[in-house]
Amino acid sequence: MSREITIALVQMAPELANPEANLRKMGDFVERICSEQKTDLIVFPELSYTGNELGLRATDLAERVPGHATNYLAKRANDFNAYIVFGLVLKEKVESILYNALVCVGPEGEVAGDYRKVHLLGEERQVYRNGYRFQTIETEWGRFGMIGGSDLAFPEAARALTLDGADLISVSANWEEQYGDLWMAHILSRAGENAVFVAAANRVGEEPTMRFHGDSLIAGPTGEVYTRLDEAIEGYAVATIDLDRVRNVREDRQLIQYREPNAYRAIVKKY
Repeated sequence: MSREITIALVQMAPELANPEANLRKMGDFVERICSEQKTDLIVFPELSYTGNELGLRATDLAERVPGHATNYLAKRANDFNAYIVFGLVLKEKVESILYNALVCVGPEGEVAGDYRKVHLLGEERQVYRNGYRFQTIETEWGRFGMIGGSDLAFPEAARALTLDGADLISVSANWEEQYGDLWMAHILSRAGENAVFVAAANRVGEEPTMRFHGDSLIAGPTGEVYTRLDEAIEGYAVATIDLDRVRNVREDRQLIQYREPNAYRAIVKKY
């Protein structure tokens, strides 16, 4: 069976605190992308359902999973036989506990998995609780993991997913313009050091105190770039990749096989 898959990255500017408008926009993107070509995975930015600088409004806009947003996009995923990753504020049974989360809905019209962002920086720490584990999603074409924005700056996140069998890591981000050079550097590093594909969708536009960088791209296991939306405009980019390249590059470079975990003890100490 071929391990070639087609991935679309959606670079959008969500409207702050207008989830219905954002949901319709996401649905329209899915329809447009999938009517142009058969697409296996569509990646939206972090908090694409709500916008980013929510402050206290995060509590009102939080949803359970499954819930309204996941039901709507799962229907789209089912219509077009695709996986869709998007960002939202997730709440548990305890209403006051919120997570900056990513959800993957799948072609059966189901929730395939959710991920609560582990590495929270700055203001996020006042609104959200940290997730504490990385998880992979099993599909008919392979296994992939989801991370959000600032997780990208922590090599442990992508490495943990790689060691759990991911050939592909999707990144949904609200990455700011002033850190644009780091965005590219982190994506290429995570791809190259793990010999994985990284499909990174970053938002564009502005919010009260932030301006976002765009520059969504897909990088391959030797740091090669398959597609890139380098302008800070709304739109999408599509590329077809061959996941078998991961195995080939790993056999060639032996990066995963020749790790030396006994020398890494300092990495898991909390200072």
